[in-house]
Amino acid sequence: MRILNLRVSPIVRQNENQVSSYRDTGTGSGVGTSILNLLADEYPDVYRFVTAVYPSSEDDVVTSPYNSVLAMHELTEKADCVLPIENQALVDIVNKIGQSVPSAKLGKRVYNASGVKAGSAIIDGEGGLSKASDEKPFDSMNNIVANLLLNMTSSARFEGSLNVDLNEITMNLVPFPKLHYLVSSQTPLFSLSDVHLPPRRLDQMFSDAFSRDHQLIKADPKHSLYLACALMVRGNVEISDVRRNIERLKPNLKFIHWNNEGWKTGLCSVPPVGQNYSLLTLANNTCVHNTFVDLRDRFNRLYKRKAHIHHYTSVEGMEVDDFSSSIDSLNSLVEEYKGLERQMNNPTPPEPRLEIFK
Repeated sequence: MRILNLRVSPIVRQNENQVSSYRDTGTGSGVGTSILNLLADEYPDVYRFVTAVYPSSEDDVVTSPYNSVLAMHELTEKADCVLPIENQALVDIVNKIGQSVPSAKLGKRVYNASGVKAGSAIIDGEGGLSKASDEKPFDSMNNIVANLLLNMTSSARFEGSLNVDLNEITMNLVPFPKLHYLVSSQTPLFSLSDVHLPPRRLDQMFSDAFSRDHQLIKADPKHSLYLACALMVRGNVEISDVRRNIERLKPNLKFIHWNNEGWKTGLCSVPPVGQNYSLLTLANNTCVHNTFVDLRDRFNRLYKRKAHIHHYTSVEGMEVDDFSSSIDSLNSLVEEYKGLERQMNNPTPPEPRLEIFK
């Protein structure tokens, strides 16, 4: 089942930063990595952010593991920050949104003075999930990814008391060059169909952001190790509210011993349409290696039989060695994340302090 039909998204330049978004299956993996290489060559000093959508295990593209692993080799070497997203996680989130809406309000469309522009694809359904007649099957899932990019770049477009540039995300969340895969979550969850949902309490919004159901990959970061975490809040929220929730959540989150205070906070004063406030979390968390292990296993099932390899090697410039180097790169990445996760229960002893002898 192919979930996202949009292959290549526009390149967006924000001040001195570059955002590249593409889909990690089919044509998108090849074109996306080609664009990434062009950006690396033409703008070597510009930060390159990538949203990479990983196929589900039920994907109908047989060669999607090849496409994803080959693309990941380029992502690891050429991107500054990668936001992995799983198709299955998007499906589950959209289903969760649909199930949370009272059935009596399905199909109801109510318009009010909520700031939704006339003729917009966004519908204000006053708490109910409204189905637009021209809505396509994948609009809701595509819109979740679009909201991720909108929230991440909100500081570049709106005022706020504590704006965060994209380069600050990389500087604060990526302690090692190749470990730049960030787990993202958003709250409140809403789709293109309806943005006017019942409001969530502020503290509950922070709790939701760290729950398994709100992650854009199929993982639970609470059971793994945080290297760093960014909280990007939109709306009328004070820094004291953010600090209070950090202190409340910290006992349940495991941070690596040399970065226990590895939090980055952003405050944008303009909330999304139809919401009082929203929260985007970006976490460098070792749980991402589970997605990579699953992808590696699917790749190996094909590659050990050399199935479908001839479709790739028949293209000029493509060699069998590209597959070997790509899977070696993925193996190295998985082992680095696993090595850090082992420190969760067995932290490395601290370095001895410098002693001054008289």
